[in-house]
Amino acid sequence: MNLDKLMNKHLTRYFDPSKTIPEETLQQLLRFLRSTPSSVNVQPNHFYVLATNEGKERLAANLGERFQDNGEKILNASHTIILTTRADVPDSHLEAVFTKEKADGRFPDLSKQELWESMTRDFLNLRNYGYKDLNHWMEKQTYLAVGLTMMAAAELGVEATPLEGFDPTSVDKAFKIRETGHSTTLLLALGYPDPKKQYTTPISRFDPTQLFTFV
Repeated sequence: MNLDKLMNKHLTRYFDPSKTIPEETLQQLLRFLRSTPSSVNVQPNHFYVLATNEGKERLAANLGERFQDNGEKILNASHTIILTTRADVPDSHLEAVFTKEKADGRFPDLSKQELWESMTRDFLNLRNYGYKDLNHWMEKQTYLAVGLTMMAAAELGVEATPLEGFDPTSVDKAFKIRETGHSTTLLLALGYPDPKKQYTTPISRFDPTQLFTFV
């Protein structure tokens, strides 16, 4: 990975609608997204991959009145991913996680699996009843997944632009997301930049002395 190249580039605002991500590249990126970590392996996300014009048009038409400028990005992108986060963690979801872990042999020793399950339940109870921030805590993990996926996309030569400009209520309704126990957290547009509309100005950031404190 060329970190110098990444550190000196702007996020893509204008995609080239004539270019499509090859299927093999897309599947590799989705495998990476699937592998991104989540605290206590709670896996709070579901991802809607919009690969068709119908899907992208439906999203663009339901961003909300004040966010229409993001419609062009979505329509011109090769693909857009709707990243959703669970509203809560019902026992059925937690049991599904534990069942998959057992099937995958995550803990060959059954006693370690039982200890892990007990610790996981205790930690989720702390977030739910102690800190009272369960949903917000899970949304943080969604952003972690997005950040890692953006880096993976860059490695594969794909531009990835996160979008927060949308009305989650409208998007949820358009794709019937809340019926699944999730809600939209973030959008990620994927594709290739329009070479005629790329930013060439320098990246502007605070000096290192303002950002780093060494102790």
